[in-house]
Amino acid sequence: MKRSASKSVANDGIKGSIDWELRPGGMLVQKREPLESSSSPMIKIKVSHGSYHHEVTVPAQSTFGQLKRVLTSETGLEPKEQRLLFRGKEKEDEECLHMVGVKDMSKVILLEDPASKERKLKEMQKSEDVLKACEEVSNVRTEVDKLYQKVVALETTVSGGTKVEDKEFVILTELLMVQLLKLDSIAADGEAKVQRRIEVRRVQSYVETIDNLKARNSTSFSNAANNNAVSVMTKWEAFDSGVGNFKSPTSIQSSTVITQEWERFE
Repeated sequence: MKRSASKSVANDGIKGSIDWELRPGGMLVQKREPLESSSSPMIKIKVSHGSYHHEVTVPAQSTFGQLKRVLTSETGLEPKEQRLLFRGKEKEDEECLHMVGVKDMSKVILLEDPASKERKLKEMQKSEDVLKACEEVSNVRTEVDKLYQKVVALETTVSGGTKVEDKEFVILTELLMVQLLKLDSIAADGEAKVQRRIEVRRVQSYVETIDNLKARNSTSFSNAANNNAVSVMTKWEAFDSGVGNFKSPTSIQSSTVITQEWERFE
């Protein structure tokens, strides 16, 4: 906004300084006094906002932009989210109340900007979706907690040297994979997405633990079986002298004597 100062002569002949300001549209008007100035009378304005009605008091020379800032505390709408109509026409922020005919107890209509309203609806919908996704992740977390107890019990059994059937590992792995599929089907954003990622990694770690336990279980009892087979062979060799012994059997002297004498037959 361009401002300039010029000299003018009052009616009593005394020269004084008057400040001017350039309004939108090229109109040059006298500079407005600050709102805090006691010279500006206060007026009460009735504002209709849908089914709500507000009464606000502002200086008579306020602009519609200043009126919007006052209405923010009353309606919760930011100035950029407000549209003010007076006598059926929307007013710009720079327009002055008194210049367009707004007086004490005049009625102004407040509308929420459509774009702002649509944005708020989307944000509300997004918040509801996030809450729903968080609840779904929480339900999966409860099931995974139960399965984790089974993983711990399985690990205790294997570590204690007890043989575990392979189907026990397979069934527990399948149950965890079901929960993993549930997590994958949850459409999540924001905090819900973070929680889902944590649970996915958690399930994957439990599946890896089960695979390791299965390998330990299989290896441990395979080695035990091999050790038992060697032990049996060793006992067998100890009781059978000469058969399969580590030492070669003792030679038995033959009673047959081989000579070079020949006998003639008639």
